[in-house]
Amino acid sequence: MPTKKKTPLRPARQKTDRSKTASAVPESRQRRTRVSPKTDSTQSLEKPDLTAATFKLQKLLAHRGLGSRREMEELIAAGKVTLNGEVATLGDRAGPADVIRIGKRIIRMNAPEELPRVLLYHKPEGEIVSYKDPQGRPSVFDKLPHLRSSKWIAIGRLDFNTSGLLIFTDDGTLANRLMHPRFEMEREYAVRILGELTDAQMTQLTTGVTLSDGNAAFTYLADQGGEGANHWYRAILKEGKNREVRRMFEAIGLTVSRLIRVRFGPLNLPPRIKRGQWLELDEKKTKRLLDLIDDHHASLSGS
Repeated sequence: MPTKKKTPLRPARQKTDRSKTASAVPESRQRRTRVSPKTDSTQSLEKPDLTAATFKLQKLLAHRGLGSRREMEELIAAGKVTLNGEVATLGDRAGPADVIRIGKRIIRMNAPEELPRVLLYHKPEGEIVSYKDPQGRPSVFDKLPHLRSSKWIAIGRLDFNTSGLLIFTDDGTLANRLMHPRFEMEREYAVRILGELTDAQMTQLTTGVTLSDGNAAFTYLADQGGEGANHWYRAILKEGKNREVRRMFEAIGLTVSRLIRVRFGPLNLPPRIKRGQWLELDEKKTKRLLDLIDDHHASLSGS
């Protein structure tokens, strides 16, 4: 395990980001043999395309980032979802040409060739990763651009006192491919503690410590130097349990005084993004991200 001392790990100086705005997307639907009433030519885009591929309605809505599949099933069962003007039922299927509404709001489905939107956000300390908070604390979602017919999905949470990289998308499938434990996406952190790890503690943290919800171990841990009582380390995990990094250090009697996530999977925190600001990936970088995820999953399947 590397223990060579290096210069202290510090967040880089940053410049302001540039961002893009959302664009309109086509609508969608199909199921059983039920077809919407005939319409004039100005409404023809809302008629079902019976040749299009279809998916279970709750899966399609969850993929759009509107909530979990279970939450979407509850909405459908409550009669709050319509499909081509008719109240939807569990078991209905929909495709790109169908018209889906939740209440009066039209839910626009992504066309197959449309790329997901991906935002990189530099979370400061003092924000929660939740849409609602009983205590009224600031939310990371308050800083993000508005979505017309879906909501942002946070890929991996950070606790209130942790800063660094947060990834957001409007695509539930992409979020799952990055977050699900079976895909073993690395999370890299800059960790500052009071004091310095001994060789025995370094070994303990990389072979496994016992937490209340099971064992945990860093796949990589390296000394990054420090000044005075503070010492920085670079740590990598392949999972994202609640407050896991802090609890691992607490398990060996040490306190984390500062924690910054600098990387999630193939995405690093860009130095130019200031705290509290976000950057949207362009088409080229989004395609590159999807390719890297495909390569990563393929490597797991082949191992």
